Amino acid sequence: MTINVEIRNEGMRIGGEKVFTDDVVPVHYPYTDEIIGTVPAGGAGHAARAFQIAADYTPVLTRYERQQILFRAAELIREKRDWLAKWLTLELGICHQHALYETGRSYDVFTLAGQMAILDDGQIFSCDLTPQGKDRKIFTKREPVRAISAITPFNHPLNMVSHKIAPAIATNNCVVCKPTELTPLTAIALADILYEAGLPHEMFQIVTGWPKDIGDEMITNDNIDIITFTGGVPVGKMIADKAGYKRTALELGGNDPLIILNDLSDADLEKAATIAVAGATGNSGQRCTAVKRILVQESVADRFVPKVLEKARAIKFGDPMDPDTQLGCVVHARAAELFEKRVLMAAEEGAEILYHPGRQGALLPPIVVDRVPHGSELVMEETFGPIVPIVRVPDNDEEVMAISNSTEFGLSSGVCTNDLNRAIAYINGLNVGTCNIWEQPGYRIEMSPFGGIKDSGNAVKEGVLEAMKFFTNVKTYSLPWPR
Repeated sequence: MTINVEIRNEGMRIGGEKVFTDDVVPVHYPYTDEIIGTVPAGGAGHAARAFQIAADYTPVLTRYERQQILFRAAELIREKRDWLAKWLTLELGICHQHALYETGRSYDVFTLAGQMAILDDGQIFSCDLTPQGKDRKIFTKREPVRAISAITPFNHPLNMVSHKIAPAIATNNCVVCKPTELTPLTAIALADILYEAGLPHEMFQIVTGWPKDIGDEMITNDNIDIITFTGGVPVGKMIADKAGYKRTALELGGNDPLIILNDLSDADLEKAATIAVAGATGNSGQRCTAVKRILVQESVADRFVPKVLEKARAIKFGDPMDPDTQLGCVVHARAAELFEKRVLMAAEEGAEILYHPGRQGALLPPIVVDRVPHGSELVMEETFGPIVPIVRVPDNDEEVMAISNSTEFGLSSGVCTNDLNRAIAYINGLNVGTCNIWEQPGYRIEMSPFGGIKDSGNAVKEGVLEAMKFFTNVKTYSLPWPR
């Protein structure tokens, strides 16, 4: 099968110019492996130039102007949602339905950042509070940094970039973004949307290239004050090592459990199965917060598993461009092969494959695997695809929490229970950044704090509010203030 699409040969966006190179990075459509676009194979010099432009520029946008740019960008995303969703599908391979959902989330990011941009973020402290006090007041204000380096992942080419640039605009910062070479086209499209919305070109620049050629400059350039990275654990730890004194926000992997407790009725188990399958297969399972392990207590497992199987069998997987498709591809065939291999390894360890209609290249179906040993690689590592692995766990909550906490990750979790005391115990007992009761591990709004601990991140939270704080320096000043 071939697709009828005009190949996009994009340039970098540096200081208001479209910059091309002789060598290019091809962008593939995962479903057919066709080349659907190219971006420049930029190098350290391109990144250095962009950072110099960013550091030399002093943004002077008022709060009102920042708000209006953010609001206009949101409206342009809404107007171009079908076009953006088409290219999200083409470069990532997720189904059109999931791509439309991502455009909606990005709209939310920009509207919420716009709302926050007009709020004054200073504080006031009276100084006559103690016997040693004076007739003064202390004030704080937040100021932008020189330049922010944003290194973004393949799995959310629009929303993850939005989460880095929208709070930066709200705080009058300049960003140089290096999107992953796998899915760079959407980030470039977003840059053009922001310029159309009125953002000065110096405030958001896009550089592209292979990590070996451009990666170090995105970390070590002297003009960088902050590095914000979303991606894999090894790269995140390498950035932490090389960044030195620079501030870093590292949002890394996840191995998120959905925990099904034994106080549930059949109707509750039906609801839990819906959450489980949707959480495991959304965005083709390519979310750090996707359901990677379903921990179900033994006494309800036999009633729960058939419900999961039924819902997984009902998912229509196939051509990502078909509007009726509910599950598209993972990012490339190599990833699909790895995840299928982990399933087969788990089967050798005693797991039962209940549903596996067959992989075709990067097209990986929602494979349902029951009785997965909790130490299996399938559920100890971050399996970044639409696998639905069921781990049967004891009817003892302390043991379940120990199993849940036994991986190197600590991002998000979900718990299905109707017992408030048990819910509170899990919220307190799970070593994660987020614990959602009766919801997918990944549930959040774009404003709320998001991030993990352990190998899931360095506990610097994302979300519009937290990012706006992180992207600024607090300056304290005081004035005489007679009573």
